[in-house]
Amino acid sequence: MAPIGIALIGGGIFIKQAHIPAVLATPSLEVKAVYSRSLKSAKESAALLPNGGEGVDLYSSEEGGGGYADVLKRDDVSGVIIALPIANQPEYIKAALDAGKHVLAEKPVAPNVSQGRELIEYYHSIKARTGATWSCAEQMRCMPNYIFGAAEARKLGKITGFRAIVEFMTKEDNPYYNTEWRKNPTHDYGFILDGGVHWAASLRMLLGDDVADTVSGFSHTASAYLPSPDTLQGIVRTKSGASGAFLVSCGSTLPAKSEFSVACERGSVTVSRDNITVSRTDGSEPQVTIKNSAEGVKYEVQAWAAALEAGKPDPRLAPEEGLADAEFLLGMLKSADAGGVPQNLSLQHV
Repeated sequence: MAPIGIALIGGGIFIKQAHIPAVLATPSLEVKAVYSRSLKSAKESAALLPNGGEGVDLYSSEEGGGGYADVLKRDDVSGVIIALPIANQPEYIKAALDAGKHVLAEKPVAPNVSQGRELIEYYHSIKARTGATWSCAEQMRCMPNYIFGAAEARKLGKITGFRAIVEFMTKEDNPYYNTEWRKNPTHDYGFILDGGVHWAASLRMLLGDDVADTVSGFSHTASAYLPSPDTLQGIVRTKSGASGAFLVSCGSTLPAKSEFSVACERGSVTVSRDNITVSRTDGSEPQVTIKNSAEGVKYEVQAWAAALEAGKPDPRLAPEEGLADAEFLLGMLKSADAGGVPQNLSLQHV
């Protein structure tokens, strides 16, 4: 089978550092075009492709640079990978779906839950006509460490408690911080929304069918320069009545940490980057398994490509999952805005 022709939409850091290497590691995909706001960034992205991007057509928003609509008219482009500022993505997703192109668009699914709902409704109405599919690029659901950890947790009985802790300092020279749309965000909740949906997805995987039904939280800004808030302390209650903590900060001076744990009737599972530790109540030695988590975007892009070949979307990349991640996180942030008032969730069953 010939490779599936795709276009890269966006020329920022993540396209260059994550999506292009992932596409190059996926033989069933072939980049036909690159679109970016500026021709300069489109050229920089294309230069990372084989033979310096020779044969790849460039498009930009600049006068005479073609445009996004021109990319979508191409018969040799079956799908697009979109990585743009959060507030800009919905219109690009809609345009691609209208043109009958399959979409893999970066998380979050939308800037807020309301827009996410509207976009998903639009998608399903378009899909019935064009057959185009939309996948939400959330790599956590494709990463072997979380897949393994979630499977092990299911073996240990009812969930009795859990916690997610992600703490690090985003320094002023961080290239992502120095991206204009992150430094001066056009979406609410800054870095916490951008990164937080990843952590929401990770914890949701470990919780499995015992989905969250109520959340509350408090937020503040710990750093002197990050957009507010950069820290969220949340409490989550699941449908079974189990409760746990969701503690995340992009501006913490505590030692960097990323750890997701779930306690069950017969033991516990902790996922800490590449290490998954399974401890059982039977007195046996804890089992530590190592799974590579460094190539999450590669796993995600390969899952998308396999779904295109199969003609059936991968449920792990369903926009409804992305919306559930957003509702989970935004519920805590909305609670914080209201002084900690609990928020009920309704979109966690996917």
